Amino acid sequence: MKFIFLVAFLCAGFSVYAQEVKIVDERNQPLEMVELRSKQIKVSLFTDAQGKVNIQSLKNAKDIQIILFGYQTKTLSYRELEQEQFQIRLSEDVFAQDEFVVSATRWKQSKRNVPNKITSISPKEVALQNPQTTADLLATSGEVFIQKSQQGGGSPMIRGFATNRLLYTVDGVRMNNAIFRGGNIQNVISLDPFAIENTEIFFGPGSVVYGSDAIGGVMAFQTLSPRFSEGDSILFSGNAVVRHATANNELTGHGNFAIANTNWASVSSFSYHRFGDLRMGENNTPQDYRKPFLVERINDQDTVLENPDPYLQDPTGYDQFNVMQKVSYQSNANWSIDYGFHYSETSEYSRFDRLMERDNNGTPRSAVWNYGPQIWMMHNLRFDHKNVSGKGFYDDLNIRLAYQYFEESRIDRRFNHHRLRTQLEQLDAYSLNVDFEKELNARNQLFYGLEGLRNDVRSEGTAIDIRDNTPMTVSNRYPQANWNSVAAYVNNQFAWTEKLRLQGGVRYSQFLIDADFSEHLALFPFDFADSRVHNNALNGSIGVVYMPTKKWFLSSNISTGFRAPNVDDVGKIFDFQVGDVTVPNTNLGAEYAYNFEATASRIFGQKVKLDVTGFYTYLDNAIVRRTFQIAGQDSILYDGVMSQVFALQNAAFAEVYGFNVNLEWKIMKNLSLNSRFNYQLGIEEMEDGSQTRSRHAAPWFGVTRITYATKKLDLQLYAMYSGAISAENLNEEERQKPFLYARDENGHPYSPSWYTLNFKVMYAVSNRFSISAGIENITDQGYRTYSSGIAASGRNFIVSLRGRL
Repeated sequence: MKFIFLVAFLCAGFSVYAQEVKIVDERNQPLEMVELRSKQIKVSLFTDAQGKVNIQSLKNAKDIQIILFGYQTKTLSYRELEQEQFQIRLSEDVFAQDEFVVSATRWKQSKRNVPNKITSISPKEVALQNPQTTADLLATSGEVFIQKSQQGGGSPMIRGFATNRLLYTVDGVRMNNAIFRGGNIQNVISLDPFAIENTEIFFGPGSVVYGSDAIGGVMAFQTLSPRFSEGDSILFSGNAVVRHATANNELTGHGNFAIANTNWASVSSFSYHRFGDLRMGENNTPQDYRKPFLVERINDQDTVLENPDPYLQDPTGYDQFNVMQKVSYQSNANWSIDYGFHYSETSEYSRFDRLMERDNNGTPRSAVWNYGPQIWMMHNLRFDHKNVSGKGFYDDLNIRLAYQYFEESRIDRRFNHHRLRTQLEQLDAYSLNVDFEKELNARNQLFYGLEGLRNDVRSEGTAIDIRDNTPMTVSNRYPQANWNSVAAYVNNQFAWTEKLRLQGGVRYSQFLIDADFSEHLALFPFDFADSRVHNNALNGSIGVVYMPTKKWFLSSNISTGFRAPNVDDVGKIFDFQVGDVTVPNTNLGAEYAYNFEATASRIFGQKVKLDVTGFYTYLDNAIVRRTFQIAGQDSILYDGVMSQVFALQNAAFAEVYGFNVNLEWKIMKNLSLNSRFNYQLGIEEMEDGSQTRSRHAAPWFGVTRITYATKKLDLQLYAMYSGAISAENLNEEERQKPFLYARDENGHPYSPSWYTLNFKVMYAVSNRFSISAGIENITDQGYRTYSSGIAASGRNFIVSLRGRL
């Protein structure tokens, strides 16, 4: 009897062992977050921190795909897994041919089925590069240009578009809100780069899936996700990072911790960053970039003092902390519920470009110009259902309910003026997304969904007299308003043959703005107290993918995008420069983009891959700033100054065209070269019918990297570079901001070319501990990226320690 019991016990133990698979890399290190999925039985599983996952639910599958970004995808049957003794080794994908993406349709699919250009930034690359902010993370792609007005900033530019003509999503939730402006924004820094699991950059209009604002591209951020334990034991894992950088005396600490069983999973993340004043480089630094003065208030007077260190950009430092908590529950393999919470808050920080601005007499225009704490909070509840029966109108259903809170403020005081003004904006954003996926047959897949959005905007302007703290009357920046949208979309992917695939879609959207201007009537001669703006938009896309051989990839895509006016467009009141004021215009319509792009990709032997993408975008009915009148007046008194009236209007067109080249060369087993180059040129129509260069079309730019990687060691030497924009090619609006630019031999503002040489190293001391270090801007170049108000960091030494449970 004991013998029979022992045999039964051993057999049971063998059975449990046989249902668990372990995934490792070529160094025999466990790989976390590897996805094992089967279309046949509609199951998707993920490995834990030990690279293990229980595959009992895949027991009879014949098509188990094993997927991890940066590694070659394998497709095996359950029987083949048995033959491999349930341990699978994945090889790094030199050319990322089998990459899976989400941003094209909101559902995971092979990148080779998508006719749009999409770039992914892997966690491994992020760990090596050590970006301080998420804006810096985007810059590591070598395909997104970053503008900064201050250290606490980072406004991406993609294909000649920026700010509210680009879209951000976090865990599938739209981050753009009703006060995203046409001027440079810094909302992306609210995201914690340590808590980001994967980043995808979708180039060109993405309005079919994402709606308004997705004209130049979509930046989709997926944050850390809970992973269920596949066995009976409780799973624990965690990571900790500390980092120091010298250029701004940065101190950063991060930790995340995960715990899970078979039904419940949780992941927690916390980061704290302290950034000091940023030091610029001292070689080839234009005199105009240095800050020769400081402003201090002495004996109740603003006083200009000599800056003892003009290469130190004072004041630019700030602090930031981020918290994230996610909890997942699955009642069975077909139903799951996920809740996510994000919170980010910065300290107050200076708008450095405004503090550099001086009048014609050389006197600073501002004594104080700060952004108040930038706060972002999100609650995100998601329901997922897999319809394994194959019947009905969907195979997969995803429902997202989200609430976001945004808070931002501006605090300013003119030099030797007694009024200290604060403009506070608070916004509540509610969203509902319902997305469906249905496989109609082996060749035809349908993606469709519904979206509802509501933004409530609250704006308050206050001021005090600093001499006695008495209140003073100032205007609100925005009306009290709400912005609403409902939309439906459908997207179809059709495999004509094994080599030819088509994808097309259409979206219809309705938008409504209700704004109350009654609080402004006492200050401005408005001939209206409230307004209602109603818009609709219909847009679509169609694309084709052709793969004549495994080494060739050809695609082209025609698409339209749009941007519906938001509260910032319709209702903002502010002086964009002294003597010029922007006022509300309640007669705005949507602007439309028409885009064509084509991509050709070729692998030569097993060593070289070349990708080339060309694009052209035409923006019609563009929302631009033009002269205006209120109640028949072309000038009004604003902030004590008689100012010419401007308003945003549908009054222009713009064109942008360019290309991107990506070269990957596997020089030898451990040595590779990667180079990315971007060229874009844009024009936009002026009020008199003439044309000027587009404000947000960055100069040519790129990055070239040489990487050496072994089992424990990664070394990378790379150069980042950008072309110049001469005075005659500078956008007309930018010419009115000479304090942002260097001056040429004729005294005209221009943006010089620049380059940096950089070196990074990462060494795995053990399976649980690694160290990374680097030197950025080795030659200590003094430069600003185009349109920026702050110089980039000079020579910067970085060291980072990482540990994991």
